[in-house]
Amino acid sequence: MTSTVSTSFTLIPNQKYRRSSRRSKPFCNTVNTDSESLSTLGNFKALPLEIFQMVLKYLSVKDISMLSMVSKAISNRLINYISTSSGNRRLLLQDFHNLEISGKKEGSCVLEHYRSLGLLLKRCTLLLPTKDRLKYIHKILSEVSCFKLSGCPSPLHCLGLQCYGVFLQILTAGWDELECHRVFNFLCELSNLPRKVQTVVSSKPGSARKLELRIRLFCRSVLLNHWIHRSDSAFWLTRILKPWPMVNQARLLYIIFGPVSSLNGHVVWQKMIEGPTDETSLKGLADAIKLLYDTEAKEWTADDVISLVDELSVVPREWLMENNARLLILSGNNICFTFMASKAVNGRAVELARLVVFLALVCEKDLYCMDWAVKMMQKVCKVFSTPGERNNFLQSVENAFAHMIMDMLQSVMSGDRDEEDSSFLNLFHLVNAQANFHKEILYLTMRSTST
Repeated sequence: MTSTVSTSFTLIPNQKYRRSSRRSKPFCNTVNTDSESLSTLGNFKALPLEIFQMVLKYLSVKDISMLSMVSKAISNRLINYISTSSGNRRLLLQDFHNLEISGKKEGSCVLEHYRSLGLLLKRCTLLLPTKDRLKYIHKILSEVSCFKLSGCPSPLHCLGLQCYGVFLQILTAGWDELECHRVFNFLCELSNLPRKVQTVVSSKPGSARKLELRIRLFCRSVLLNHWIHRSDSAFWLTRILKPWPMVNQARLLYIIFGPVSSLNGHVVWQKMIEGPTDETSLKGLADAIKLLYDTEAKEWTADDVISLVDELSVVPREWLMENNARLLILSGNNICFTFMASKAVNGRAVELARLVVFLALVCEKDLYCMDWAVKMMQKVCKVFSTPGERNNFLQSVENAFAHMIMDMLQSVMSGDRDEEDSSFLNLFHLVNAQANFHKEILYLTMRSTST
């Protein structure tokens, strides 16, 4: 991967799109009554256009979307209606900021409304090439400021981006990858997303807090959160990350999925550096890593993901080893083993030994089964090519336990204690972790000798 940042969007192969063979016609707001057959209007042909649009006011958005499937002539009339000021007022609900509403049943109703609107516009524009569909839909939605990346003055208390996300999810469901590439590039062009990402990944972490927040909300609410299938989520996350070098991918991943302040939603950059963190702060990152590691993410190899995890562990500076260990545990057995095996193969046995100790410590603190840590170490031992390398690694594990206990004991004896007495608690957990770790090794040894 190159070290320079590409400011262009994700490249689309030079192929025709699924509907590009159809003749593209200029999209207009008036129905060409000369070319359409009035017979396809059925009984509606007796109604003046104004009366037809009055009838639509009594139909739900779902009913209107069903009506659009009756004939092309009906669909054209509905397109005209959507483009009118009365149709806009009826269909483009913009009550996104009422906190008493957005947190309750009415908030779900607004989201459901935009799901139905997505289906309506999907059906009305079914015969158009993708490029024309996107232009028309943008024309309809362009007046909704809360659908824009920087359009809402209060993005944390707004349902706008979520509504835009469910709308796009319904609209693009079933589209092939080439069409979805075009959608992503179209959204990038409208929102200027690449340039904004360039700003935050090349600046000092936290120096553009508001922009970091807006990028996080846009990527999650519009592009990532509403997909049912993991393969779809992996596709869109790949589109966001892949244009950038690995170091910027890690920074962007932290912005989108890392821990945030409960007060203002800003990314907390020092969380992994200042002290041990909890599962909640790491779960989003772990889930994203698992998503990329899965087979659904075709454009990512195991080495890509492990390199990304390695790069992530120094964003913005080197993490505490305990937080690294907790992230690996949350990321699952396959990622954890692959990460550890990579260190074994590359001669980083001492670093690997410290990681084993911290895996045991996290198992002790978070009440995971200690035999998992022992079995993981046993599996990693098989990676070493010679018995001598394996024995040196096991000795390094014991040395790491001893050095860490001595360091913590020295901290306790020096009287350097805070209000929560964390130094003593850490020593307590580490001694118990060592005891339980070796207990599981004894159990494993005795079971193997008895058979």
